[in-house]
Amino acid sequence: MRQQNISLALLLLLTAAASAQENSNNIISVLRDRAVVLEMVARVVEKDQASSWSSASSKVTIPGRPVSIKLVGSNVVVAVQFTPYKREDGRHVLVAQGQVWVSTKEDGMRYYTSMQTIPIEFGENVYFFPLGQKKSDAGSRIEVQLKLSPYEEKDEQTSARTDPEASNTVGGERKAGE
Repeated sequence: MRQQNISLALLLLLTAAASAQENSNNIISVLRDRAVVLEMVARVVEKDQASSWSSASSKVTIPGRPVSIKLVGSNVVVAVQFTPYKREDGRHVLVAQGQVWVSTKEDGMRYYTSMQTIPIEFGENVYFFPLGQKKSDAGSRIEVQLKLSPYEEKDEQTSARTDPEASNTVGGERKAGE
């Protein structure tokens, strides 16, 4: 009798474990189907339109989950969260929430905050200017180039050899003409 109870308990545990694994695989499949890739290129652009600093990153996320970046300079800190959403009509938007701390000798520490909804289509490049589109007194501005794409699984070893974008970057900045 005891042997039967143990066998029955093991059978129930195995069934529950298999069911949990199946549910987990279903959840992963659904999340993978909804996943998007947000490519970001943050740069400081001088008054002559030359980029004096840039940094590129790419993050995988799902709609409703933010992607954060933080830029720290000698007198400025910029923290931005980009949250992609898919609207009911199937189009996409990014909600950009920015916080900026700027320190100057004249004004001391200043804090600015912003929230902006940016319509975006897959593959489209859009720009976000955390300090505004106008250049600062120093003649430079910060811009973040954003590109949203559907998530696609790739074999990591072969994508580095066959992905033309993998070899089309210089110093974290994309070459002109992309």
